[in-house]
Amino acid sequence: MLRRWWPTTVRARATVGASVVVAAALALASFALLGLLEANLLRNAENDARRQAESVAQLAATGRLGRVRPQTRGIDFVQVVGADGRILFASPNLAGVPAFPPPVPGVPGPRFHTWRVPPVDGEGRQRVVQVVTETPDGTAIVYAGASLRDVDAADDTTTAALVIGMPLLLATVALVTWRVTGHALRPVEEIRAEVAGITDRDLHRRVPVPATRDEVARLAETMNATLDRLEASGIRQRQFIADASHELRSPITVLRTQLEVALAVQDPELWPELIGGALEDIERLQHLTADLLLLARIDAAQPLVAAPLDLTGLVREAVEGRLGDRVPVRLRLEADVEVTAGALWLGRVVTNLVDNAQRYAGTRVDVTLRTTRGAGPGTAVLEVVDDGPGIPAADRERVFERFTRLDDSRSRDHGGAGLGLAIARDLSTHHGGTLTAESSAGHGPDTGSRLVLRLPTTHRP
Repeated sequence: MLRRWWPTTVRARATVGASVVVAAALALASFALLGLLEANLLRNAENDARRQAESVAQLAATGRLGRVRPQTRGIDFVQVVGADGRILFASPNLAGVPAFPPPVPGVPGPRFHTWRVPPVDGEGRQRVVQVVTETPDGTAIVYAGASLRDVDAADDTTTAALVIGMPLLLATVALVTWRVTGHALRPVEEIRAEVAGITDRDLHRRVPVPATRDEVARLAETMNATLDRLEASGIRQRQFIADASHELRSPITVLRTQLEVALAVQDPELWPELIGGALEDIERLQHLTADLLLLARIDAAQPLVAAPLDLTGLVREAVEGRLGDRVPVRLRLEADVEVTAGALWLGRVVTNLVDNAQRYAGTRVDVTLRTTRGAGPGTAVLEVVDDGPGIPAADRERVFERFTRLDDSRSRDHGGAGLGLAIARDLSTHHGGTLTAESSAGHGPDTGSRLVLRLPTTHRP
């Protein structure tokens, strides 16, 4: 039942919550106000009655009750009763009224009571002070009663004001909360409506950013940043599909041509050459398909199975296993460099970097592994340097884009679909590292290429 009637919108919940809190606070404040008001007025009445009773008690103690002056303002009556119940003195308005409740002898001093005395004031209450004193004729009890009409009137007036004012104040709080919450949530509704209308075909749309510089504005900015990433991802995916289709179309077309020629040629002596060319294209297709599948796995953010890995051993194993390469590779490796990575994927990064260097190198390829130290875990730096034509400064970032091949590497003899460095950078980023192309030391700015991989090393205490 509570869930059924509980508000479902943020605006309604905020209004109800604020109203409940304010109502509870007003109730507590009202009770406290009434209590403090009555206590203060009652204390004043007690003080007036006590002063009157003590004054009369002093006269009674000296046997001068006949000199009792008329009661002061706020005092309704005065009565002096002896130990035997005989009235020794009474104010004029108590003439003929019997003694107050039987006197209770005790230690001299004040006793406070609140009585309603019909003969004196049938509609009011009196705060009665009882003072026991010793007179020449024995023990006597002095009663002095102060009217509580002012206390009751103040209580009634305050209660009426609170009964009328509290609902009005509560309604004002609810109305203000409802309006303010609605105004604050209006940009959120605009953001929701805009996002609801965005589809995969209009990712260029953005949500409105209010000029309030508050949490809602930051939410809109974050939403727009997310839409920017989605749009960039969509553009990248469409470009990737277009490039992949183009790259696959060429070898498939060549392969079909070769097979058609082989089918048309009746000379068996030409078949081995034709079939050999077809197999080369099939192998190229296999490599290209494998690269595309790997990129798809990387784009899908497939979880990385990482473990402490000896990077020195991995690089040495990847290079020393390359027997009979056109360009030899020289190694300068620092011992015991350990990183946290997946051996298969990081091995693919090293292989792609060495393949790229050997493809364009003239006479040598240098692979260097070292570490740099800092306040925290160090950094493993792997450099692959060749003496080939190099990468122009303007293209050092573009070479890491997918299907990018510079002018000198477009021929089929050089091979490659322009995915090697793109895969290497994506895998490096997946491992929390970076891969950059920098100017080669010892060569001109555009002579020789130098690819630098940086990975965080495993922290050792």
